[in-house]
Amino acid sequence: MPPRRNEKYRLPVPLPEGKVLDDTEGKQWVLGKMIGSGGFGLVYLAFPTSKPDKDARHVIKVEYQENGPLFSELKFYQRAAKKDYIKSWIKLKKLDYLGIPLFYGSGITEFQGRSYRFMVMERLGIDLQKISDQNGTFKKSTVLQLGIRMLDVLEYIHENEYVHGDIKAANLLLGYRNPDRVYLADYGLCYRYCPNGNHKQYQENPKKAHNGTIEFTSVDAHKGVAPSRRSDLETLAYCLLRCCAGRLPWEARDPAAVQAAKTSLLDELPESVLKWAPSGSCCREIAQYLTCAHNLAYDEKPDYEMLKKILNPGGIPLGPLDFYTRGESVNVHTPNNQKVVPRKAATKQVNQMQNRLIEKNIHSERSAESCLTGRKVQKEEPLTGLFNSETAQESTRRRQKYYESEESLNEIKSSSQQASSIQFPNSFYEPYQDFTRPDIVNNSRSSSTSTTGLEVTDFTLSEETKADMYYYGFIILFLLTLVCLALYFL
Repeated sequence: MPPRRNEKYRLPVPLPEGKVLDDTEGKQWVLGKMIGSGGFGLVYLAFPTSKPDKDARHVIKVEYQENGPLFSELKFYQRAAKKDYIKSWIKLKKLDYLGIPLFYGSGITEFQGRSYRFMVMERLGIDLQKISDQNGTFKKSTVLQLGIRMLDVLEYIHENEYVHGDIKAANLLLGYRNPDRVYLADYGLCYRYCPNGNHKQYQENPKKAHNGTIEFTSVDAHKGVAPSRRSDLETLAYCLLRCCAGRLPWEARDPAAVQAAKTSLLDELPESVLKWAPSGSCCREIAQYLTCAHNLAYDEKPDYEMLKKILNPGGIPLGPLDFYTRGESVNVHTPNNQKVVPRKAATKQVNQMQNRLIEKNIHSERSAESCLTGRKVQKEEPLTGLFNSETAQESTRRRQKYYESEESLNEIKSSSQQASSIQFPNSFYEPYQDFTRPDIVNNSRSSSTSTTGLEVTDFTLSEETKADMYYYGFIILFLLTLVCLALYFL
């Protein structure tokens, strides 16, 4: 029976360590020490009585039975996230793992005359909020891979009629036994947006305005609209921006002020993010991703594969995640069952791939620009600063028009499908061709840097250089003609 929603949730009185809990399937669990509390519940280490282990691999979440968040999370796992369901999805999508914590059991227990609901879960490690607070920003490759991993999770839960509703750094946790993996935890605020295939209608409710964590919540949530797939994608973008830049464009704590700042940012995408972002960050990819997410209708299904390619434009295989805590790296390694490509071989493969992509993309870039602008492409100068040059500003304007055009989005999909696929660890993605990348538009004789971080020398002459060659060639030819005429008449 669901709890009464008008009941004011309260943090429960702690249960004694060593208490034995019986779940609904007859399994017994021994409570260890309490390791956390938050919201309306407590978290304990847990040990199965059948297999006692000093190093706990499970945790138990506990709330008063009348509380709501744990009930919502339990229903999500029972309906959509059983271990067999997750295993089948991983096989179907050819993934190495899916970042959803495993569920082991649940039940009701009594203590001091009160009923408690509990749920047994897989134990996870440190959350990204704590790592970020200790060390600031993360590496570009780490942030973009984090986004791809979370898109895998969101696609799964969205296909099972749920949205998470509370994506933030504190709910992104590393694995306890496998810290190279990232998990999206805490489904206490998850919402069944599409029960039985019928999407909820868009409806603003001032009484529910500004729900969620103000820093990351979506604009829809600020308006009191029930969460949808696009709101999950939006909050993930804010989370990635914070991991990449160390902060977000809004610092006010007033919900109305934060809503206004988010609305202004979304209205001016992608220029608003590019102008604000620190130089050298991965915010360009995140800006493109957020533009696509913002352009979705409330009930529209996202193109998850295209979003992954935006975050990985070079089609680089996923590697180990590098997180740092107080100057010491977390022990992160590629799982043993994955094939690791030697560094020299991987570098050679990336160089060959990048040379082919640049030649194809130069031609595609000019075609895309002609389609978007309807006029001849103007001469461009080499980029000396992405955010302070006229070329960068023109590029961002074209990027906005590009994503606002449905026809151009279709060109992205068809171009991506024609490109050669690159294998990720136990997963397959195709390289995404970004027709608006300044490093591809710039065809000067200088060495340009690709998204892989490797240098690729481009010997294609720019239009300006060709014009100069024609001009001086004509002058030389004219002078030679005059000399010949003078010799003839003399």
